[in-house]
This record gives sequence, structure tokens and C-alpha cells, in this order.
Amino acid sequence: MLKTPDHEQIVERLQAHGIYPTRQRIEVAQIMLSQDQHLSADQVMQQVNRGATSVSKATIYNTLGLFASKGLLREVIVDPSRAFYDSNTCHHHHFFNVDSGTLSDIQPDQLLLGELPALPEGTEVDGVDIIVRIRNRHNPSA
Repeated sequence: MLKTPDHEQIVERLQAHGIYPTRQRIEVAQIMLSQDQHLSADQVMQQVNRGATSVSKATIYNTLGLFASKGLLREVIVDPSRAFYDSNTCHHHHFFNVDSGTLSDIQPDQLLLGELPALPEGTEVDGVDIIVRIRNRHNPSA
């Protein structure tokens, strides 16, 4: 588990990614960077708003989007209506449990990917994200 960064470390990390450290951005970063985790924008908003301050949903979405665009977080889109923000920006893939709605890491050495298909002319690979959708096995005898 990661050591929870203090206020100064959060500010330095934001600045290192070219992000101006507003109060709301610092609060979101403190939640997201405290450990490797996958949180939705709604989960982040619930945690931020547990404190003495209140941050709007738009601010949370904008902040998470900014963090993802600057490489501080990874946005993982599991379906057209649902995205998670991953504090682990190292290359890895995910399991998405459709029953529980949880996202978990697949370690890089657990999934081998062969050769990619030929790319359309004038394009280059920006990344490869694999999401393995799983569900809980239902035991009919239970």
C-alpha cells in the first residue's frame, strides 16, 4: 500500500504534472493518490463531500478529466455510461465485475497479448486497454 502523501507532496505532484493546485484539486488528489484504487466520479464526490467543504459534481468531473489528460490518473471506460479513474498509471489491464460493478487490476504478466493487427494508414498506437468482463458464478444448487 502507498504512503498517504501530505499536502505539500500533493501540491508538488500536481505542479509536476502542469496542474495549478486549487483547494478542490488538492482534495481530489488527496483521495485519489492515497492508494492504488479505481473510483468513479460519484465515489470521489462522496468522499470529498464527507469533509467540511462541498464540491460540485461538475468540478469533480472536470478535475478528474484534467488529471487524466495530464497523466496523473488513468481513465478506464467500462461501458458508455461508466468510467473509473485509476491511480495506478503503470501499464496494466482490468477485470470488470458486471454484478458488483467493481474494477480490479490484472497484473501485466498474467495477460499475454500477441501481435496487433496492421494499423490504418497514417495512424499509430496510443495505447491498448483490455477489460475482461466477469460475473459472479451462480450456483443453481444453492
